[in-house]
Amino acid sequence: MKMHMRKGMISMLEDIRLLATVVEHTSLNKAAERLNVTQPALSRRIARLERELGIDLFRRIGKRLELTPAGQLTYEFALELRRFHGEFLQRLNAFKSEEAPVATIGASLTTLQTTLPGLITAMTEKHPNLEIKAITGKSHEIATLVKERKVDFGIVASSVEDESVTSIPLFDDILMLVLPRTHYILERTQLSMADLNDLPMILFAPGTWYRTMTDELFRQYGLKPDVRMEIDSFEAIVRLLSACRAGTLLPKSYLRPQLLEDNELYVVRIKELELAKRTTSLIHGNPEWLAASTRYLIEETIAFFARRGRESDAPGS
Repeated sequence: MKMHMRKGMISMLEDIRLLATVVEHTSLNKAAERLNVTQPALSRRIARLERELGIDLFRRIGKRLELTPAGQLTYEFALELRRFHGEFLQRLNAFKSEEAPVATIGASLTTLQTTLPGLITAMTEKHPNLEIKAITGKSHEIATLVKERKVDFGIVASSVEDESVTSIPLFDDILMLVLPRTHYILERTQLSMADLNDLPMILFAPGTWYRTMTDELFRQYGLKPDVRMEIDSFEAIVRLLSACRAGTLLPKSYLRPQLLEDNELYVVRIKELELAKRTTSLIHGNPEWLAASTRYLIEETIAFFARRGRESDAPGS
């Protein structure tokens, strides 16, 4: 009897963890893909959890799911479970080794500059003893490092077509036109792609997804900007824009209000740029290879970008 109750409790806790994944991916289909289960199987698990708790956790509005107050409470409990699980693993590691726990992340150069700083800050604030190392390379190189288990997981700005690598979408990125606030072109009421023709610009050095995407847009619209510099540092580009009275195209994921304010820059929304998207994904190898602490860090990384996506979509953000 006790064994049956223990198994039932473990099953319920696992179903609560699945509920958190559904909430963070905003749909059963996306959550099922992330969990590598079928959508009907995931639906049955959520229905079972509702039966065991004796209360509805979601309102089903057409194909959309909306948390009930009880569902919100259960989701908050799931986050607490995740936090306690992470703390447990961190403390457990202290018994395994006197060294601080280390996470090695593979990332492309642009991903290192746009995506990792916020993630690393959040991770180290939550886990002060965690040491994070980063190895840079192109997307296919990061995929190879993942397969060879030389990194715990990778973050790349593309999908990886390799059956031995699991690819989990984190967010979509777009390019945005960035100009000094005093630039003459801002006197126009509305800008289009045609305004980039002959525009003095500072671009990122060739060889990355970001520069490839930029060049493809230029070719697509028959544009020939006046490229003044090519630099492999977003920070250097941002600092030089005002001095060179030039514009640039930067990923939305890099742009922060404080960054724009400190450098007296202005972002121009251009419809054609917003239609060109690139998906940043987390990649990892065979789940059976992953240590429990690595699986936890992967879950935290996915949740971090899910929260950031909801914040950016919120009114007034």
